[in-house]
Formats: sequence, structure tokens, C-alpha cells
Amino acid sequence: MEQIFEEQNFSEDKLHEECGVFGIFSHNEDVALNTYWGLYALQHRGQESTGIVVTDGERMKIKKGMGLVADVFKDGVADLQGYAAIGHVRYSTTGASMPYNIQPLKVYFDGGNLALSHNGNLTNAGQLRANLAKEGAVFNTTVDSEVVLTLIAYSARPTIEERVAEAVNQIKGAFAILLMTDNKIIAVRDPYGFRPLVLGKMENGWCVASESCAFDLVGAELVRDVKPGEMIIIDSDNSEPRSMMWAENKPAKPAHCIFEYVYFARNDSIIDNQSVYDARIQMGRELAKETPDIHPDIVISVPDSGTPAAIGYAMEAGVPFLEGLTKNRYVGRTFIQPTQKQRANAVRLKLNPVRSVVEGKSVVMVDDSIVRGTTSGKIVKLLKEAGAREVHVCISSPPVTDSCYYGIDTSERKELIAARCTENEICRYIGADSLHYISMDGMKRAIDKIDPEGLCCACFSAKYPDNADSVIKAEPESIIE
Repeated sequence: MEQIFEEQNFSEDKLHEECGVFGIFSHNEDVALNTYWGLYALQHRGQESTGIVVTDGERMKIKKGMGLVADVFKDGVADLQGYAAIGHVRYSTTGASMPYNIQPLKVYFDGGNLALSHNGNLTNAGQLRANLAKEGAVFNTTVDSEVVLTLIAYSARPTIEERVAEAVNQIKGAFAILLMTDNKIIAVRDPYGFRPLVLGKMENGWCVASESCAFDLVGAELVRDVKPGEMIIIDSDNSEPRSMMWAENKPAKPAHCIFEYVYFARNDSIIDNQSVYDARIQMGRELAKETPDIHPDIVISVPDSGTPAAIGYAMEAGVPFLEGLTKNRYVGRTFIQPTQKQRANAVRLKLNPVRSVVEGKSVVMVDDSIVRGTTSGKIVKLLKEAGAREVHVCISSPPVTDSCYYGIDTSERKELIAARCTENEICRYIGADSLHYISMDGMKRAIDKIDPEGLCCACFSAKYPDNADSVIKAEPESIIE
């Protein structure tokens, strides 16, 4: 059992969201600075690269680079002047992590300047790219998003809105896309609503973002979610944005990504009318209801993502929630690798138990998910070395058994421990006294503002709403890196 998976870094034993997008239209605000702050709020959605592009109605200026928002824009954004801007933070799931793939992407076509920021994953991008290449299209990146720009440029429709509609009706998969022309911002959400996209109002202007937490930082008010299959056109500071439903084949029900509520989104965001924090608290409560035979002394979390569910568990169980693990928040996603001799303790770079809290105690440890199982086992071992009498691991999502094709960096199925092992085998592998996953019904009950039939749970069930697994299998190889 110990040899099931190779050693992994702490950060690699989590699922990763692909990207975050932010856009603003205002003649009275500093749009570049507000986009900077908006991306700062969305940094959790991507840490590989970031960029901002601004238009003044005649020219577009772009600034982007590899790294975090604060690093890429360490010299400020004063040189980015205009009245509309879109930005992007990226974690790559398609396209190599290279400078030429940094978004926003910017092109010039017969309609003028055009820029794009995209969150999600296009499942048929390879085939579309191959077809376009045969027609003479030239591509400058290896990201799926560039296909959308090319489809728009090749369209013969008379208006940019019609061109965009024609383009997005050809793509499949998950997408929350911001497009910017010389004088307007266009926001598009896929017909299933896989990835989140929200509209906000400033005193003199409008914002669009992946999550509502970005609006709080720039002083905007959340207006509503962009509807699945909707296009929003912003070309005025104060007039209501225009809306059109572009999807020619809209599904009967949406398929909002359930992992946004489990892990990806920030606690303070509201997505599709559901408070993320409230959902996570309720997931913890449901876990406690489903594990009545555990009688712990304390409840702890794997910080930070497991904390709300742990608080909910403690509230429901009537057991104290304490900080049993301390997180080093100054360790980034990459760090100097330890030697082979030190590797067993590499998890201590990010987490260390508080001995006075856990020593002699029966501990419930709550986390949001188990992907490969390597990190969970190391944390359980650390807690027991610190004197914990028992460690019961409770997970606020069901077993992750299948790959995601909608913009989440899920491992291949063979690398997912729950796809290969039973719950009892995983429990033995991580060295816990017991292991409990929340039930699918319990998780759905926790997300009480959304119809449970309108959630995508493919990573737990292999039930892909748009048959993405079949589309992916039919894709040409080596088209998108």
C-alpha cells in the first residue's frame, strides 16, 4: 500500500482551479488600478501568471508576466491609461506554463483591437484548432482560448456581438470569457454555467469577475450572476448592460461546478446566489450528522480550506474547534526541494501540529478533499507524533474518483487514490483511526440555494453533463500542449 503513489509536494495533493478573470468599464475610475485589486482578490484562482490590458478607445496597452499579481505589477500600473480593462490570473491546465501563453490575449483584426481573458477548458479546442489551421489560421500560443479569438476573426457576421455568438456556439466545455474591443466589454458564460461569472455595479461603471469577493475590494456592489448561456455587453458607465442569450442549444438544467463550493472559491464569495462560507459550514454539519459514532475531544482543520467545514462539524457535534495545525503562510507553491533524507518531513514546510492542543486527545481532522492521499498520510503521522491519541479524518466532499475536463487540474484517474482503493484501504494508507467522506446527498443538501440537479459532480461520479469524456477522446493529439 505504501508504494501506491510517488511522493508529492504538499501543494500538488490538491485540485487546482484554472484561472480568474476581472473586467471593468468606467470613465471615472482608474480602471487599471481597480483591475489590479480585482486580480489580487482572485489570486487564489491562479498563481502562475497574470496580465492586464487597457483601452482608451483607440489603442490597447497590455502588461503581463509570469508570477503573482504583486510581483508582475511591482512597478505599478500608472502607464496603463483608459476607460476599460480586463485582467487574468492563470493556473494552466491546457497550454504550457510559458510567457507566450499568458492572458489576456490580444490581437488586431478587421474590427479593430480585441483582447480575451478565459477561465475554463474547451473540450473540442484541438479539433477546432486543426480545422482552422487548414484554413490558414496561424496560432501564437498553445492555449485553447486562442481558438475563440480566431473564430471571431474568421466570422463574417456584421457586428462583434454576432461574431462572438457565432464563435461560442462552436466551442464546447467550460468557459467564462471576457472580451474587450476598443470601446466595450463583452462577458460570456457557457450554457451549463460550469465556471462562475458575476456582474457588479460601481458608482460610475460596471465590473465583471469570476467571484464576488473581487467587488468588495474595488467598492462595487454585486448585481447578479451572468446566466448560463448569456452574453452581457457593457459600453456605458451607467446604462444597464445589454443582455442576449446566445446559446442555440441550451441544456435543460445548468451544471454549476460543485467544487467551487467545496474548495476553489473564496469563503467570502457568493456564487449563483449561494454563500460559499455558508455552504462549507453546512458541509461540516452534515459530516457530523453522518458520523455519530465518533466521540472526539476536539475538532481541527487542515488550514485554510478545511476550516469552515471543521467549524461546522464542531458546532453540530458540540465539540471545541481548536487550531491543531499551524500553517506557514509564507511558503509559496514552489520552494527548494528537501533532500531525500528530509523529504518525509517536507509537509512541515507548510503545516506543523500544535502539541499542546492535540497531545492525548481524540482528534477529528477535517479537510475538503483527498486527491492522491500522500499529504493526508503525512499530516496524520505528524499529529500522532505530536501525541494525538486518535485521528479521525473527515472529508467534506465525496471520494474524487474521476478526471475533470472543465477547467480543473485533476490528476489522471490512475493517480486518484479513491479510483483505485476502497475507503478502508485509504484509511489504512493514511494511517487514520477512521476515515469518513461526506455523502453525495449530504454535500448537495449543504448547497441549499441551488437545485441539486443543477450541479456538476462529474469528479465524483463520472457523469459528465455534456459527454465531455467522449469529446476529449475524439480530440486530435498534440494540438493543445
